[in-house]
This record gives sequence, structure tokens and C-alpha cells, in this order.
Amino acid sequence: MPSAEKILEAIRRLDVGRVNLMEVCGTHTMAIARAGIKSLLPENVKLLSGPGCPVCVTPAEVIDQILELSMEPGIIITSYGDMLRVPGSTPGDSLLRRRALGARVEIVYSPMDAIVIAKENSAKEVVFLGVGFETTAPGTAAAVLAAREQGLRNFTVFSMLKLVEPALRALMGLEGFDVQGFLCPGHVGTIIGERGFRFLPKEYGMPAVISGFEAEDILLSVYWLLRQIAEGTPRVQNEYTRAVSEKGNVLAQKILREAFEPRADLWRGLGRIEASGLGLRQELRDYDAQVRFDLTELPAPKPTACRCGQVITGRMGPQGCPLFDGRCTPEDPVGPCMVSSEGACAAAYKYQTI
Repeated sequence: MPSAEKILEAIRRLDVGRVNLMEVCGTHTMAIARAGIKSLLPENVKLLSGPGCPVCVTPAEVIDQILELSMEPGIIITSYGDMLRVPGSTPGDSLLRRRALGARVEIVYSPMDAIVIAKENSAKEVVFLGVGFETTAPGTAAAVLAAREQGLRNFTVFSMLKLVEPALRALMGLEGFDVQGFLCPGHVGTIIGERGFRFLPKEYGMPAVISGFEAEDILLSVYWLLRQIAEGTPRVQNEYTRAVSEKGNVLAQKILREAFEPRADLWRGLGRIEASGLGLRQELRDYDAQVRFDLTELPAPKPTACRCGQVITGRMGPQGCPLFDGRCTPEDPVGPCMVSSEGACAAAYKYQTI
């Protein structure tokens, strides 16, 4: 791979005019901020954050639903650590606060850890908060299938799992959407493969590069995107060939199909998108927390000054939010973009990026 200096020289030689590129993945957002990549690019090339942080795209009314469930007697909520600090519609209200009030909330590192907790607490109902995209969804699917195989009856999943393609389609349907190329998520690419992104150039004429996560990976991917734009040849290029194949992980895709099926889902900043979420198949509904506990969708909360929805759809940078680095900080976050380790606001705050 060429050095960062050589890639930057090649970028500066390209004549592309003003260009906005969007990194879809939250891991890319943090890597870009950590390496100071925005400050290295020519002024005419801007990088915008997309809806690739699973914590950030979960709307407040869904968090409210989880907070209510956590206070039910006999419930143990199990979750990745990021979710504990995400506020609901009431500032400061989170799973971390509910745990301080007596809720049983456990941090796990995989859904299989939640299976272990369920086995150790047979008199309790253990709910795993399934959050993420195609990258983490197979692990959740495997846990549900394992629970069924083992006859485990006190384990359920609250699925907030989402799919990338419908979100990108929804993004491009937004009024005033101004992006000329996508830096596609390498982690998701390991599951869905190169072919999972081919709709971008084929249907929308949108350049796309599947990128790795080192600074040189990202810079090279930016260069490839700009070259596609300069040459007028939109296509999918795979920079992350060391992990992403043409077909992706066929076994993981099979496990996903066995456990889940697409359903309409709510996204922060994008609203309800058809076939954008993953719900458990009919034969696995006994393991669906929303079904077992008869959870109904809560009304959307009143709008607040938080602009996370605009940030993760490329319509605003973190510093454009009136709460950024004032009322909203990582120590006292108002919105999920400041909570998550993949959040655009958290990245901008930590590294003070533009």
C-alpha cells in the first residue's frame, strides 16, 4: 500500500471540484477523527458521517420502551456497554440510572454471555438487547438458535438489529441530500460481501469503496472514490480485500436467514424504513422480548435541541448542534451520538475535529 503522503499527493492532483463523501461506519468516523484525516484533505473534499453507529440510530422511544421493561420484576437486561448510557426521551434517564434505582442490568460482551446468565438465573427472565447491523446480527441469531436447541425458556432478544442497504436508500431519498460517494463499512462487507453494495452504482450512479480501518486504508479509499468521480465511472471497489470477499460470509448469511426476517423499523434521523430491521421469524417468536412481554410501540417524544438525527444523516456536523461541548458532553450526554464509542459527536469532542 502506498504511504499516506503519496496518497495525499495523488488526491491533491485530482480535479473533482467540491465533493462530499460519506463514511457510513461509526468505526470509520472514529478512525478518521483519531488520525486527523479531515484536516489533511483539500478544502474541497469533505467527509460526512452517516447512519453507521447502531446505538446512534436507535430512536429515543425505543430506549424508553427498554427502560420501562428494565423495571419489571424478575427481568434481567443484558446489553453491550454502550447501550447503558444512552438516554431516553427524558434527559439523564438511561439503563445506568435505572440500574442505580434497582433494575438488574448486566453488561455482556456477546449474546452467548446472556445465554450463560439465563442458565444461571432460571427463575428470572433474561433479555438481550440485540443492537447492530449485519456485523453483529449473526451472533445474535446464533444465540437464539442455541437457546432453542438447549430448550432455554427464560431467554429472549429485544431486536434493534438493522440492515445497511435500506438505510442508504432512504438517505438518498432525503430532500437536499448532497453526497457524491460512499465509504462503505468494511465490517458489514465481511458479511454481505462486495455484491451487497452493487446497488449503489447500478441504481444510483453512486461511487462506492469498501474500506478498511487504518489511516492508509481510509485515505486510499478516499482517493479511489475521488478518481471514480473524476473519471465518471461509478462502481464498487474493494479496498478491504484482506477481509471482504465478493460473496461475503455465506455461513453467517445462512444463520441470519434461519433466525430473522426483514421488517419495518424506526431509525433516528430517518424515521420508519420498510424492511430495514430484523425481527425473529414466526417459529422463533417465543424468543422475541417484544412478543413475550407484549410491548407496544411508544409515541415519539417531543423534539429537543439535540441534533443527532441531522448529524448521522450528513446534514450537519457535530459542532452545528447547539448542545455540543456545552450542555452535551461525554460525561453528561444528551444524545446517543455523544455516548457511543462510534458516535460522530463523541469522536469530534475527543479529537476536536472539524
